[in-house]
Amino acid sequence: MSADQNPARARLRLLPALLLGSLAWAAAQGGAYPNYYPHASGIHWTYSNGETQVVGPAVTHRGVRVVPVSHQFGGQTFTQDLLEYRPDGSVWLRGVNVGGRLSWYAAPLNVYPPAPLVPGQRWSSGSGALKANSAVTGVAAVDAAGRKYNALRIRTETTLDGQVSVRTVYFVPGLGVVRHETADGSRAELLR
Repeated sequence: MSADQNPARARLRLLPALLLGSLAWAAAQGGAYPNYYPHASGIHWTYSNGETQVVGPAVTHRGVRVVPVSHQFGGQTFTQDLLEYRPDGSVWLRGVNVGGRLSWYAAPLNVYPPAPLVPGQRWSSGSGALKANSAVTGVAAVDAAGRKYNALRIRTETTLDGQVSVRTVYFVPGLGVVRHETADGSRAELLR
């Protein structure tokens, strides 16, 4: 029997294709990097500017399962982002609650594309007059929360009614944002 007719060898040749297919399927399901963008209820981050971000339990709003992330100062919530974590691993901003008043985006904003992020990667989205363009501009060494990290530097330009704001975040997969900066030079670093 030749090598081409040997069933064991034929299965062995198929193994790499099956493995790649399984990995592609898992990535498409978000399973390849399930904790890349942390969003378990109870997680919180406290920054040097006094802000604490707290992840709440997932809820369904307008038929969409969202995870609320509260932005607090002194224990009081000022705003709350409603984030949708999609099966492909991407993260979308569906709405913002400010002072009990919800702004729901008809077209959500893409906060993060499916993982993993890589330098040079770009994405954009918009909802009405609100537009966001983001890019991973590189990797930077960041000292925060008593540790050193190699963080992905993500620059986002947000435009609303002709006004542009620029924000840079330093993101560590599995941990979250360890630093954020605005164009005016203000900076907040992760404390815990």
